[in-house]
Order: sequence, then C-alpha cells, then structure tokens
Amino acid sequence: MNPSTALARAVVGALVTAGVREVVLCPGSRSSPLAYAVARAERAGRLRVHVRVDERSAAFLALGLAKVSRDPAAVITTSGTAVANLHPAVLEAHHARVPLVVVSADRPAGLRGSGANQTTVQPGIFAGVCRFEADLPPAVDPGQAAVGVGEAASAARGSARESARGVAPAGPVHLNIQFDEPLVPD
Repeated sequence: MNPSTALARAVVGALVTAGVREVVLCPGSRSSPLAYAVARAERAGRLRVHVRVDERSAAFLALGLAKVSRDPAAVITTSGTAVANLHPAVLEAHHARVPLVVVSADRPAGLRGSGANQTTVQPGIFAGVCRFEADLPPAVDPGQAAVGVGEAASAARGSARESARGVAPAGPVHLNIQFDEPLVPD
C-alpha cells in the first residue's frame, strides 16, 4: 500500500474510533486518498459520507450535522483556496461551540512558498479559533497520525466541565494532512 493511502486510512480510522460518524467530502485531486478512505469506511458501515462540490456548503452541512448530534462531524477538502472557503463555518463553530473537525489535504511542506499550484499556507489558516491544530507530514507514521486525530477529536468535543476549569469548550479543530504522490491506491 502506498504511503498516501496508508496515511488516509489511518486518519479516517482514527476519526471513526473517535466517534465521527458523519463526514462531508468536498472532493479534489489532493484529497483523493481521503476520498478513497472515507468511501471504504462507508461501505463497511463505519460512517456516512455526504458529497458536496462547494466548500462553503460542505462546511456548513458538517456544522449542522455536528450541531444537531453534538458529536464531531468532519469536513474534508482539497488544498489551496478550498480551505479558505471553510472559514465562515469554522468561525460559526467557534462561536457556537460546535465540534467541527476540518481535515484539509495539502501538498508536502517543501512546496510551500515555491510558486507551485495551490500552495496556500494552510497550517494556521484558522488561527485563534481552533481548539487544536496539527500539520501532518506525508512521512508520518500512521499510528502517530491516529494519535493526533484522536487528540483533535477530543479537543473538538470539549465539555462544560472542562470549560469551567479553563480548558476550551467544544469547537473546531484543524488537521492539515500533507500527501505526496501517488494520490490513488495501488
């Protein structure tokens, strides 16, 4: 199995383990490994996938699903300006204390600032409103990635009790996942 497929499967598996049952996918080339992984998880009955072609619509659908269930819902998008289109829903999740998990696909960090297509600097794009952020490199061990996803889902959940102790209440988190080619399964 190629590294992108292994990483995407680990991320999706960890989302499911953390209680994410609703995923909104806004497909694109760089997020292909995640699209294949969520489709596989849906076929196995582990989660439900909603596909939207517009990033804003995708983010607000995930926000609504999380708001109703009070469980984290994920929105997956491709790289570049697509991530910026999630910002209004991320802000709403922050203010309304809704457990929203943003999973953005990205190119490897070495391409940032190189002038390559769609190399928007995605880490920190939602600065100040996310309860947790992680920028996972393409060579990260899938087990380590799963730990990071678990931490993110826990941070997204928050709790009233944690809020009273000065820990952030429920709200948005951002997982930026760098994928190297190939982006499709073997």
